[in-house]
Amino acid sequence: MSIDQRLRDCGLDPDVVHRIIDTAIAEDLGPRRGDPTSQAVFAHLNVRGVADLVARQSGVVAGLPVAEATFAAFEEHGHPIAFAYEIADGTQVFADDVLATVTGPVRHLLMAERTVLNILCRMSGVATHTRQWVRALADTQVTVLDTRKTTPGLRALDKYAVRAGGGDNKRMGLYDVAMIKDNHKFAAGSITAAFAAVRAHYPDIDIQVEVDTLDEAREAVAAGAEFLLCDNMSPKELREVVLAVGDSARLEATGNITLEIAEKYADTGVNYISAGALTHSSPIMDIALDIRS
Repeated sequence: MSIDQRLRDCGLDPDVVHRIIDTAIAEDLGPRRGDPTSQAVFAHLNVRGVADLVARQSGVVAGLPVAEATFAAFEEHGHPIAFAYEIADGTQVFADDVLATVTGPVRHLLMAERTVLNILCRMSGVATHTRQWVRALADTQVTVLDTRKTTPGLRALDKYAVRAGGGDNKRMGLYDVAMIKDNHKFAAGSITAAFAAVRAHYPDIDIQVEVDTLDEAREAVAAGAEFLLCDNMSPKELREVVLAVGDSARLEATGNITLEIAEKYADTGVNYISAGALTHSSPIMDIALDIRS
């Protein structure tokens, strides 16, 4: 299977991934487009080696196809880099587990090392954090969602990592779902007016409405909303919304919900909990590249 097809199978656009990789490589290699240390120590491309991508701690892996594509970006004619998967994305691993083995010119392996690890460690950190939420909500009917609070330029990778961890994506950007938030309500004069304006201009788009109170939830449903984002509500307030709305709309709880109290919010009867922290505050997972021959 080609690298691009593997990326597509992950729901990633190969063109987007290659742009991210090219930018990251250019940042590391700089205007010299090189690595003086590795190019001096390993002057000849026929010096080949074998290296393992190794977990230094337990976690959930995400981003191996992106790592493969990154190594491939360093290939030169007649000097290929072979990437062998030992596990699949979404796998729970433990310290010292080998994730993949890479074979190729040592110089190129070392030139690619930091770019690969920056991407893989970050994505695996997001997947690991997401899996913690998924496990915390395992005994409920609630799905954990991400938000648009991603690092600029890395949204596709961040959101894929959430999926690899077992979560789901709320929306990819402003373009695919209309969301009426506080500023829209204020500018339009009301939820009802904002909803009507969006529906008139975009009759086929999904519309979600952010609500802060029970009265706003009722107004949004009366206007035709089928998805409510309940922002900064207490569990008591959420239960009141669930009781009032019933099956008329899907409900998402968000705003200052931490992993420690997530189950209390899930028990209110909402369908989703979103957490911006999945993509803006996940610690990396420690992964290393170890040359063994």
